[in-house]
Amino acid sequence: MNSGDTAWILTSTIFVLFMTLPGIAMFYGGLMHSRSVLSVMMQCFSITSISTLLWLYIGYALAFGDSVGGVIGSIENVFFVGLADGGSQNGVPDIAWAVFHMTFAILTPALIVGSYTERIKFPAVLVFSALWSTLVYAPICHWVWGGGWLSEIGIMDSAGGVTLHVSVGIAGLIAAIVIGKRLAFPSELPEPHNPGLAATGVGMLWIGWLALNGGMQVFAGREPGISVAVTHIAAAAAVITWMTVQWIMERRPTLVGTATGAIAGLAIATPASAFVSPLSGLVLGAIAGIVCYFAVGVVKNRFNIDDSMDVFAVHGVGGILGVLLTAILAHAALGGSGYIEENRQLLTQLGVQALAIVAVAAWTGIVTFVLLKLTGALVKGARVDEMDEIVGLDIATQGERGYDI
Repeated sequence: MNSGDTAWILTSTIFVLFMTLPGIAMFYGGLMHSRSVLSVMMQCFSITSISTLLWLYIGYALAFGDSVGGVIGSIENVFFVGLADGGSQNGVPDIAWAVFHMTFAILTPALIVGSYTERIKFPAVLVFSALWSTLVYAPICHWVWGGGWLSEIGIMDSAGGVTLHVSVGIAGLIAAIVIGKRLAFPSELPEPHNPGLAATGVGMLWIGWLALNGGMQVFAGREPGISVAVTHIAAAAAVITWMTVQWIMERRPTLVGTATGAIAGLAIATPASAFVSPLSGLVLGAIAGIVCYFAVGVVKNRFNIDDSMDVFAVHGVGGILGVLLTAILAHAALGGSGYIEENRQLLTQLGVQALAIVAVAAWTGIVTFVLLKLTGALVKGARVDEMDEIVGLDIATQGERGYDI
């Protein structure tokens, strides 16, 4: 066992959990109407708990168990059996590695919440999140990190470009379409009730993201140092770029827009952070700030899809860009680390990255659609009643108010 590496992983675990509670809860809560702010916080707390227990029971085994045909892991380690017996991976205890990845399994379905806020039944959130974590996230995690088929063909995904962002973006898009638009969309939606709360949540996500990308490098040394630098620089560059574009297009930069730019920069850096130079982090962030800004408008205005917190436009588009650009910016001629497979050429690696995006998007889209339909059947309709949506989910679902005014 290496005590320094173990300490790094355990510290990273704490900060990645911090991204969901309270990071996402505050970020999404601040962007919502004041009458539904507690509902999204309740969803984040519940998803954290459900995902934890599912990861203990079956998720870790499916993701990191011995590969069965490169598609799914075996079930030898259900309930973490054998993980606390002193085994290690790269000098880090098995149990520490399992709990670190547990925080990823918590974060991923919690991010999807942003696509369907203010109009979904609470039981539907619980059922869908549990099924999605088991049948979508765990298999994809195995493909990329657990010795599955994408790992075998040399996918380069530092910390979750396809595992986290592409899957979240596609799932969010499908959820927004299946569950439908909010009653007030698009013309009568109120402004975010508390941009300061949302920005505070993004600040927590920014901090946690450094641990997410850096922790995936396992060793407490040069590699996580580069990963953290690339991630932070990309986020900063995306903030400035998004702010500038919004200033030009809308005559004023907003706090919500600036914070959203940070998320776009963090998303695009996630797959690339271990393979590219810090200067490439600047390039990644600048691209994310521009492309994701316009992607928000395309999804909502051109396609009229009510993706409440722009999950697809930010995470999906940012993740896809990051996965593809990893193949380019990782090239040694651009200061990157080179490719995992020796003598591999740029176009070959780009093809592998593109194949991973298509495969993950297809699996996520199909299974998410089926699970949403199944969830609707189990809870007798996933969408809340019209009156409950008007009154707000805080009173309708929790019987509480976020603000007594």
